[in-house]
Amino acid sequence: MRAMTVSLKPVSRTASAAASTAAKSSTRTSAHPPARVLGIDFGTSNSAMAWRQDGGLAQPLKLEGDALAMPTALFFNSEDHRTHFGRDAVAQYLAGTEGRLMRSLKSLLGSPLLLEKTEVNGQAISFQDIIATFLAELVARAQAQTGAAPTHVVLGRPVHFVDDDPERDALAQHMLLQAAHAAGLKHVSFQLEPLAAAFDYERRIDRESVVLVADIGGGTSDFTVVRLGPERVAAAARTGDDRAHDILATRGVHIGGTDFDQRLSLSHVMPLLGFRHTGPDGREVPSAVFFDLATWHLIHWRYSAKAIREAQALRTNYTDQTLHQRLMTVLQDRLAHAMANSVEQAKIACSQQADAAQRIDLGCLARDLSAPLSADALLQDLMPPLQRVVQCALDCAAQAGVKPDAIDALYLTGGSSALRPFQQALQQAFPGVPLVEGDLFGGVAAGLVYAAR
Repeated sequence: MRAMTVSLKPVSRTASAAASTAAKSSTRTSAHPPARVLGIDFGTSNSAMAWRQDGGLAQPLKLEGDALAMPTALFFNSEDHRTHFGRDAVAQYLAGTEGRLMRSLKSLLGSPLLLEKTEVNGQAISFQDIIATFLAELVARAQAQTGAAPTHVVLGRPVHFVDDDPERDALAQHMLLQAAHAAGLKHVSFQLEPLAAAFDYERRIDRESVVLVADIGGGTSDFTVVRLGPERVAAAARTGDDRAHDILATRGVHIGGTDFDQRLSLSHVMPLLGFRHTGPDGREVPSAVFFDLATWHLIHWRYSAKAIREAQALRTNYTDQTLHQRLMTVLQDRLAHAMANSVEQAKIACSQQADAAQRIDLGCLARDLSAPLSADALLQDLMPPLQRVVQCALDCAAQAGVKPDAIDALYLTGGSSALRPFQQALQQAFPGVPLVEGDLFGGVAAGLVYAAR
């Protein structure tokens, strides 16, 4: 969509303490930015990087071929004992190669599970170390392109890793910092992801504006109301200002693309395995296994021998044994990740082609098996979490002291911001405000390098 800018509306509001802390987290040694800055947007579903040298423009980095973003995924190949990353990792798994696929690791930050160890190719390794392995691969790919090591690294972080728990939220950032250090990164700072996106957008406008930035990722939905403009960029360059006073408000909620996928899976796929199926005793089959199989970062727990025995014991809870047989096939053949991928692809296709009915391909489980997904069903399934996400945006504007119709632009970044139902709900909440689609996967990374001090 075409970017639009209008005159600045008067706003008087201080930034939240959390936003100020994140904005000041960059190390400031002088009024000039560090010589070589690497911005890493480590996302729940996808990751991206950007590079800036000697105060120049941000340069996006290619991660896989010409792709500027890649899935945050690792595959530990049990056949050749190699570690695969991104699309290659997913392709290895979907091709049936023996090994372990890891995705949505960011969702574990702030959780005790992050420090637990899991067996990978005969070795016990913590999930925090797995994150460090992924970060180290990102940095290696960056250095292969730039020919130099960064003097400073800025990592993006959501407004809240964990909702309504400041201690766990601080622990999540600390865990990510430890993983970065384990990956060999020394000079590391953090910046709020929606604020980084705002700094990237700011390079494209020609007058001062009050902008609501919506960063809708795989695990979180974050919003920032911020004053932007070319004169503010110039002033910050002269003084080394951290721009904290330009942040009018920040809010976030722990809802994102993986939550949308989980709801769709529970509504359309898991019933084919017995979710909400009534057994001979008149009660529904216990649901815990289905929630785990519908959640990317919990799937692997259901592949253990103990979990499979527990699922086998559910047989007596089923009236229709075909459903139980499908459940056991999913667990024994480790098909849940492939099914989750099918749900995600159908969601994207349904959002992009609202007039055409889609089907969730489940041919990996049974020949010609699929589940229908229409635009109406997508809207119905996603409306409850989308209402919470949009309310978070309205709360952010209210916190900034700005009425919805006084926002100059809604700037969208993050892969899930492209969902048609989200955009429609956001436009209804902010009537008449221009909706600007940014670089959905690279905007945050580019803004991170501008945030370095």
